[in-house]
Amino acid sequence: MPGDSVLDRVKKARSSLLANAKFQKFCTGFWPTRFLARAKAAEVFDLCAGFVYTQVLFACVRLDLLQFVRDESQTLAAIASKTGLPADGANRLVQAAVALDILEPRSQERYGLGAVGAAVLGNPGLQGMISHHQHFYADLRDPVGLLQARTKTTALAKYWHYSPATDQTAAERAAMQTYSDLMGDTQIVLADQVLAAYDFSKHRKLMDVGGGDGTFLRAVHDKAPRLDLHLLELPTVAERAATRFEQLGLAITAHAGNMFEDDWPDGADLITLVRVALDHDDARVEVLLARARKALAPGGRLLLAEPMTDSAKVGDAYFGLYLWAMGSGRARSSKELCAMLTRAGFSQIRVLPTGLPDIVRVISAS
Repeated sequence: MPGDSVLDRVKKARSSLLANAKFQKFCTGFWPTRFLARAKAAEVFDLCAGFVYTQVLFACVRLDLLQFVRDESQTLAAIASKTGLPADGANRLVQAAVALDILEPRSQERYGLGAVGAAVLGNPGLQGMISHHQHFYADLRDPVGLLQARTKTTALAKYWHYSPATDQTAAERAAMQTYSDLMGDTQIVLADQVLAAYDFSKHRKLMDVGGGDGTFLRAVHDKAPRLDLHLLELPTVAERAATRFEQLGLAITAHAGNMFEDDWPDGADLITLVRVALDHDDARVEVLLARARKALAPGGRLLLAEPMTDSAKVGDAYFGLYLWAMGSGRARSSKELCAMLTRAGFSQIRVLPTGLPDIVRVISAS
């Protein structure tokens, strides 16, 4: 097209060449390009088979197979008995898990944890996310239909129902507890990364907004025990968090309130939004940032931490579809979030390095 840049035309020519069957055949037989062609073919196959791979992992977690082989390798017969699968079904699952390094063969025809399985088992939050993915998978059965219109009637949206009402039914309270428990489990890794990226001890008072059951604040307390810690959450969640703080003997104050509608407690010289902006659309995030700016003590700082689209596979390919199915929110790049912070009146905005940037990035603003 006339408006295409030189780079656009180069990319178009490259794509046209790669889509040519004769060129593909030549590359697989020509030794300088053979290994690259095979790697690309494997990448395409993995993309096609990816859903099957996720279901193998889901089955292993659902059947508690990873825990079963954690301390002692097991025979196929023992695995079949534990999972309730017929011998042929158990064998098919085990062999698939071995191929994906979830399990690995051991001596005497036994099976133990593979490297991938060990990594999953070492992260309780990850196991929780894998277990709840059945709702996401249900929505993705018809991805085109899912993308036709964004609604709150998807399986994932119903799972993440988070009612702010104070007169909740027993079912609503149970749903909120499920939400809070999973968010708490998955915040453990995030908390470690955020605490390694930023020095909390230089502050006097911290308020974590939308922090669920207080998992993040408990991690901060371990790192900076002299910091005055506060949590702002919906009444039902704040009540559960306060009970947990009291049981653990922690002097952390839980404030009940709707972060979009109620006044925020003021006086904090540090406010944190950990994986909060991600769950909301732009207009609501703008409201949150403005409220944070207003509530901060003079010279105070806001810390925003969440997955960002700087890591395209996690941000755009995964969270893009996940949050669409959830019915609210979107993943943003660090550049987009910095621009939103600037519009909210923040300055001295910095993106802080983390050890796991695919999982979480941190932005500091004052």
